[in-house]
Formats: sequence, structure tokens, C-alpha cells
Amino acid sequence: MNNIKLKSMLESFFIEDIGDGDITTQYLFDSKQMGEMQLIAKSPGIFCGEEIINRGVPIINPMVHSQLFVKNGDKVVEGTEIARIHGPINDLLQAERVVLNLIQRMSGIATLTAHAVDVITGTEARICDTRKTTPGLRMLEKHAVRCGGGFNHRLSLADAVMIKDNHIAYAGSITNAIRNLKNGLGHTIKIEVEIETEDQLVEAAANNVDIIMFDNCSPQTIKQWIHHVPSNITTEASGGITMDQLYNYATSGVDFISLGYLTHSASGLDISAQVHAENQMAK
Repeated sequence: MNNIKLKSMLESFFIEDIGDGDITTQYLFDSKQMGEMQLIAKSPGIFCGEEIINRGVPIINPMVHSQLFVKNGDKVVEGTEIARIHGPINDLLQAERVVLNLIQRMSGIATLTAHAVDVITGTEARICDTRKTTPGLRMLEKHAVRCGGGFNHRLSLADAVMIKDNHIAYAGSITNAIRNLKNGLGHTIKIEVEIETEDQLVEAAANNVDIIMFDNCSPQTIKQWIHHVPSNITTEASGGITMDQLYNYATSGVDFISLGYLTHSASGLDISAQVHAENQMAK
């Protein structure tokens, strides 16, 4: 994860949430009043977000100290203590919502990804994400997919070529689209083609692309068509694939299964923050 980008993101999130200052804590607590915040899992899943805790709260106050008891990718159950964060109580309370929102979101994605990975255990297929991420949170959400045992598809439009149906329609054919692209592309850029028919598959394979995506094709269809693909071309299945279909797709012969719902439909993992003032801790 890009630490410079992460710091900038977190700063903007805190600015959005705190605004000109937390008027509640300003009038309730002395700035020197110390306290502790415990982060506790309230449901089972996969934790993701140690960078948020380690780098997030110190943005509010560099004197804040965090102690983590789990790492990214670790399983948690109800009652697992994730971290203790010690520092001025008004700073802990100001940081609480942003930290919780992010680690709950990331842990939810990691948990859903881990479930998908478990479903296809024993096959040679791999689970990957898509660009169907929350605007502004893509780096964090894709990081969460990796923590759950999945793989990342392209991070942005600049990472690789993906020729879709609209591109093919504009170019006139897959062959024309690839020819035009190769005239301008550097040798390090991979080309992926999205196919929906057997004729498109044969044409894409004949043009020796790097990746062929079977879009909205059933597992049975992929099994019937995949013999057209030479071994040097990576294959991918995508398009409305649900959890109960995963194993059938994983045994269809494809190398990757891309799932948009890992990021656009994941529920946050239930994590609570319990903040105690120093005088309460002593009781």
C-alpha cells in the first residue's frame, strides 16, 4: 500500500469528519485527559486495517500509541480484541469514527473474499476483484481483497488494455482493435479481450492476446469452448457470478474468476470501539 497516498487519504477523511473541531470533546474533556480505546470484534471474520490504526490515529496526535493484537488476514471471532489505542481522550474520540468506518469496510471485504476463496479450495482457479469499488477507496478495498486471499485485477484504466464490446463495435472487429492498439502500445502492456461468442473467442486466440475473459458465459459453455485457448493465454470468467456458482466456474478450466460483489456488496464486519477515560480505567 502506498503510505504517502494513505496518509493523504486519511488526512482528508479526518478533515471531512472533524471539520473545524469536535465541539463535544472540546467542552467535555481537558486536552490533557488521557484515555484508552479498545477495538473489539463483535462478529467472526477476517481482519483488515492495521495500517489504518497504526497510521491513522497519529495524524490526529503523534503522541497516540497503538497496540495491535491481530494482523491483516487474521481470523477474528466475537470478542476478539483487535487493538488498544492510548492517548488524549479527545483525540481518541475524534479519530474513532473514521478508523471504525474504514476497518469495518475493509474487514468486511476481506471476509467475503476469504469465503469465496474457501469455496474454490482444491481447484486451480483464483479469485480476483474488479474496478467496481467505492470512489476514493479503491486502494483500501483492493488491499482488503488481497488480505482475504484474493488477487487484484487492474487498479485503473492505465494498468492494462481491456477490449470490451463497445470497443469492438467501434473498431469493427477484435482483429482491428488489437491491430490499432499494438501500433501505439509499448511492449510491457498486456491486452485482455472480453468475449461473448465462440467466434469472438477463436478470433481473440488467433490474435495471441494475453488474457481472454469469458463474459456472461455459463460454466458449461466455458468447458465447451476453452479448448480454443492456447496454454500461453490466461483465461478469466466474469459477469454476474454468484457464490453458489463459484465452484462450477472454478472447475470450468479458467484461471481467474473476477467478482464485482467483493467490493460493491460486502457488508462491514461488526467492530466496536470502547473508549475509557484514565480515571475510569483505574476503577
